[in-house]
Amino acid sequence: MINVSALRTFARVAEYGNIRDAGARLFRTPSAVSMTLSQLERDLGAPLFQNDRKNRLTALGEEILGIAQELLREHDRAVDRIEALATGRQGRLQLASVPSVAAELLPGLLAQFLDSRPGVMIELVDTDSRTVHSLVADGTVELGVAGPTAADSGLSFAPLFRDPFRVVCPKDHPLAQRGGPLGWRDLDGERIIANDAAQAIDAEAYRALIAASALKARNVISLLALVRAGAGVTLLPRLATVSLRPDLVALPLADPAAQREVGVILRQDRSVSPVCTAFLDDLLATCRAGA
Repeated sequence: MINVSALRTFARVAEYGNIRDAGARLFRTPSAVSMTLSQLERDLGAPLFQNDRKNRLTALGEEILGIAQELLREHDRAVDRIEALATGRQGRLQLASVPSVAAELLPGLLAQFLDSRPGVMIELVDTDSRTVHSLVADGTVELGVAGPTAADSGLSFAPLFRDPFRVVCPKDHPLAQRGGPLGWRDLDGERIIANDAAQAIDAEAYRALIAASALKARNVISLLALVRAGAGVTLLPRLATVSLRPDLVALPLADPAAQREVGVILRQDRSVSPVCTAFLDDLLATCRAGA
């Protein structure tokens, strides 16, 4: 049976016009190259070269050379593609993330990742933590970046960072004039605009405040528009307040427990693709660098 290695040896000898130089290019001894050519000619039942110097092809050799070169090009392209897929240089990655991470952490990371891997295609969905969990669980996306999962969800959670909550209010709001971090009592009497991200706050005082809330918004843009219009104040993770407009401020809270945990969500019953593995390496490195 004719194999790719034998055809590559033949093509190299035809290219260099002698066994010695072809052997050096192939990192093989002249005797090994000569044996391969002899076996190939026995398999074909006809000579490929007109003399022992191997500097002139027979008519059959000329025809086979063209076919061999075409086959080798296709073979090498296929091998390159296989290796690219296996090392994460090609492939498709679908991921879902909470909006603040999608807006502030991922853009630069994704740009660098795609620059280094032009064969990769990425689809990003930004949504709340519960929906991120659902998208990973049903296989719509391979990777999620969100809050912790339930113990019986079939999902794994690997922490990336903790993000303290801030009180977001207009710049001229009375709360903005107070000095130092705000306590929960400072929010008594304020209209709190509820949102999904703030559900991560595990504080009885906050739950008491939010119980009386008459307003809730899921979209951060709408939420901030409501705050800007004077409809109330809200609580958002620090990452979600990085790019606030100048007319709003993000005030720290005195309660150290008022924070969310963000991590990587994966399905426990699925192996991770090479492109996902490569992206996770970059994501972890970025989080460590920004810690």
